[in-house]
Amino acid sequence: MKSADSDIIDLPPPEIIERGRGPEIKGTRITVYRILDYLLGAWPVSSIAQDQKVTPGHVQAAIDYVREHKIEVLTEYVKILERCERGNPPELQAKLDACAGKARALMERIREARARGASDAEVDEMVAQARNGGARRDANGRDHGRQ
Repeated sequence: MKSADSDIIDLPPPEIIERGRGPEIKGTRITVYRILDYLLGAWPVSSIAQDQKVTPGHVQAAIDYVREHKIEVLTEYVKILERCERGNPPELQAKLDACAGKARALMERIREARARGASDAEVDEMVAQARNGGARRDANGRDHGRQ
């Protein structure tokens, strides 16, 4: 729940926890590695907090964690950077490219349909068909296979 006078979501007290994706600020999905990115960019704590919609205390907890676990955090951070530098494996990149191509094609069909005056219901049906891999549905919602 957001507080009435800010964009900051009500969070538990500042604490760093481990949920299997690396140390993160409790109540968020913000890892200490994300905070480290800001620190390396020389961002002030208040600006990091504002950008990430947490309190300065939450950012400080992440900073303290980095200081207390410097070697392990930096070792993992370097691994993350190396993995990012390598990019996706070719088979995954091919799937991502195919999905992006399908999304671009759908957006173009929607634009064309809108230009012809298509209703919201018609556009919703186009989106539903795309989600179902091209399956058509009748008025009762029954699947009639791929087109």
